[in-house]
Amino acid sequence: MNSTAPTIAVIDDSLSVRQFFQRCVEPLAVDFKAYASASEAMDSLGTHQPELLFLDIIMPEKDGLTFLQELRRIAGWEHTKVIVISSKDYMQDRAIAKKLGAVDFVAKPMNTQAIRDLIILHTGARQKQSKPVKDG
Repeated sequence: MNSTAPTIAVIDDSLSVRQFFQRCVEPLAVDFKAYASASEAMDSLGTHQPELLFLDIIMPEKDGLTFLQELRRIAGWEHTKVIVISSKDYMQDRAIAKKLGAVDFVAKPMNTQAIRDLIILHTGARQKQSKPVKDG
């Protein structure tokens, strides 16, 4: 993967959601990272800051909005683009996410093309180039 490919990260305790995002980014030229928990993500995000972070609200160890609040206090993370995802579409969660600087809020279940469109919109990601066939 070349160094100009944007990094996309997802933090969600659900394996099926992480796999869904893997399928979403498959046709895009991006560097994809998936984390099962806020603490797992925090260990890695210090050295690999993504251009776009998809963050689940409801997680067992630490909810996504608390994690986002903590992330915003870290130098360099104040303006990272975050899209909050949740199976519960509550106005209060949307308001808190917006106050914490989330660029969007997506309710589950999610649409593959809508997720791709958001990635392209917020990162400028491009479709992968098909590899030319070489003559022997």
